[in-house]
Amino acid sequence: MKFTIQREQLLKPLLLVTGVVERRQTLPVLANLLVKASENRLEITGTDLEVELVVQCDAQVEQTGEATIPARKLADIWRSLGEGAEVSVAVEGDRAVVRSGRSKFTLATLPAADFPKVPGGEADVSLQLSQKSMGSLIDDVSFAMAQQDVRYFLNGMLLEVAAGHTRAVATDGHRLAMSTCMEANPGVDKRVQAIVPRKGVLELGRLLDGDNETLELQLGGNHLRVQSGDYTLTTKLVDGQFPDYEKVIPSDASRHLSGDRETLRNAFQRASILSNEKYRGVRLLVEPEQLTIQANNPEQEEAEEVVAIAFNGDNLEIGFNVSYLLDVLNVLKTDAITLSVSDANSSALIEGNGNDAAVYVVMPMRL
Repeated sequence: MKFTIQREQLLKPLLLVTGVVERRQTLPVLANLLVKASENRLEITGTDLEVELVVQCDAQVEQTGEATIPARKLADIWRSLGEGAEVSVAVEGDRAVVRSGRSKFTLATLPAADFPKVPGGEADVSLQLSQKSMGSLIDDVSFAMAQQDVRYFLNGMLLEVAAGHTRAVATDGHRLAMSTCMEANPGVDKRVQAIVPRKGVLELGRLLDGDNETLELQLGGNHLRVQSGDYTLTTKLVDGQFPDYEKVIPSDASRHLSGDRETLRNAFQRASILSNEKYRGVRLLVEPEQLTIQANNPEQEEAEEVVAIAFNGDNLEIGFNVSYLLDVLNVLKTDAITLSVSDANSSALIEGNGNDAAVYVVMPMRL
């Protein structure tokens, strides 16, 4: 196998595919990328057996063939070469030789036959979604996914597809994020749910560049495949039952606190400096025209912030994990937000004023 290509032409694809490769593997070949050269076309694949990313691009192919080349070493070499460099890669026996100008690198390869594929299968549902819409769904909810929770079905994002909407939901048991794209999905006649693993969500997010280019989504019984231009991402699905998110969203929250998002975010950020580093609790004292935020820590240090708000209802005292509130205020883009509760022991519903797409639920803390 031998091909020549401009550094910039392959740099971004190479870095994205390398991102899928785990630093620690059970199989040596999983540290490598599968590189296939056909007639003026290059195909590069990286996988960790859960997520697989394939990218194709044009190249000047002098000799067709395939081999697996160490992912991180190849990416580091590519990144370190000068801008505008022309790079040639030739596989000779069990070695890959990378040349550019006066630079030459020889890397050990492994047989392409040993490289595993992520099993796909037939798609139950196929739909199209713009990159912008998919990116918004992921940005709105991904922060609420659990990390290494024993309830493995929380370590990912619920993707729900129906005739009239596509929805993403994530929860770690303490807070919940839900975002809905109200676009019709022709050909989808039933509601289908799938749990996309955390890594699959994050890698998909890295692929999207926010334009209106269309994504092709294929959802099967055990996999999700997303095609975007020259990229094809396949991820296994989490086998489990996601919580009934509709029951978690408060429907009887009668007290509504409204305020400027940026003002509230800055006040919570300052108060958090003196909150307990482990529990991150803040106390909210809510009155008709002002919100008092209080925080303290085991060193008897205290912070207090007073913010002008609008509030209907009787005075209220309630505690929250300030990190959870900040996470929500960081992803909301509206100027004003509304926080709704029914009493001091109930979960809070947080929404951006004028934004019906995303809603957030945060459980209260006892302080």
